[in-house]
Amino acid sequence: MADIKELLNAAIEIATIGGKHTLNYFKKDFEVISKADDSPVTIADRETEQIIREEILKRYPDHGIIGEEYGRTNEESNIQWVLDPIDGTKSFIHGVPFYTTLIGIMIDNEPVVGIINAPALDELCAAGIGIGATLNGKPCQVRNTSELKDATLLVTEIKRFQDCGMEPQFQELMAKTKLHRTWGDAYGHMMVAIGRADVMFDPILNIWDAAALLPVLKESGGIFSDTNGEETIHSGNGFSTNKALYLQVKAIFDAHK
Repeated sequence: MADIKELLNAAIEIATIGGKHTLNYFKKDFEVISKADDSPVTIADRETEQIIREEILKRYPDHGIIGEEYGRTNEESNIQWVLDPIDGTKSFIHGVPFYTTLIGIMIDNEPVVGIINAPALDELCAAGIGIGATLNGKPCQVRNTSELKDATLLVTEIKRFQDCGMEPQFQELMAKTKLHRTWGDAYGHMMVAIGRADVMFDPILNIWDAAALLPVLKESGGIFSDTNGEETIHSGNGFSTNKALYLQVKAIFDAHK
């Protein structure tokens, strides 16, 4: 049986190494390449993922890896590390410090460890199932807002809701909450987990975007769920909130099915 505490400590160390490497390029001149889906990628993304992969395989040569930039390694392993070397590449490119280095660990396809490292802000949020969640080593938790009318809503970008047919859900969420802000990505989910915001909604998520989020939200006393109410990283969308607001948010999604 894998030791979650050991995996958590290793993931914190490796995410710190990877995040530190991104700072070599942050606010510097570098080439931006468009991938097949028109999303941007930089040399910083690719070098950072390569460094993280090397660190994982140095410690755990039999473990699997799923990465945004370099695909899958050791697919047969029941322990899979899921990597997004720079989540929020558009923020990174623009010199905005809200990008993160993400590491999630799955055992038998269930996420058990999550790291959200914001190296430009020197903030690292880490969680292991049954162990708790921390921000820079100190326990963190969601805040106790109980009504949407008092809540702060975060999203990454508004156009994405139009593109995927979820604009009505977003508009209702925006109308029913007190405040909304963008520049979200995984940092938005982290802000929910550490008590700076109340709801973060991403209508489009890949597994490497989501794998770190579920353990962090769960262990900080919140919920990470898809719009159908399933606590999963595999549905392609997700929102984070606290338990008091969860049913109110889910009711909005239910109303637009």
